[in-house]
Amino acid sequence: MAKPPRFDFSEYLPYLINRVGSALVVDFEQKALTRRHLSIAMWRVLAVLSDDGGQRQIDLADKTSIDVSTLSRVVTRLVKMGLVTRTRSITNSREVVVRLTGKGVSVLAEAIPKAIAAERMAIAGVSAKDLAVVRRSLRRMYQNLAAAARR
Repeated sequence: MAKPPRFDFSEYLPYLINRVGSALVVDFEQKALTRRHLSIAMWRVLAVLSDDGGQRQIDLADKTSIDVSTLSRVVTRLVKMGLVTRTRSITNSREVVVRLTGKGVSVLAEAIPKAIAAERMAIAGVSAKDLAVVRRSLRRMYQNLAAAARR
């Protein structure tokens, strides 16, 4: 039997990224989302809307990395929960614009500090210089993968 190729999974970048992301998700879900019956996908939609105001649904899909059909179901659930509204665009009747409601703003006012606390816990002891490199590197990796997916 042939010997398998050498592969140190513990140093494999996708594994490391996923491990950190999973730990952050579990912590954040427990501290901020579960009692509000929110998923991580719902959180991402609300967070993008908090920063960018009303968004076309297609732009939300891009900014949240949620595929369009899944995003439609997520937004429908958020509408039913009274956290967002979904209306036709004034400029293009085929486009849907999603906006936060007052209730959505209130939920975010509670969740955002918990999200920031989770991030701070994760980055404790990492220098600002190293964090800048990590953020820049992760953005570049995403650009590389997005460009490859378009080919």
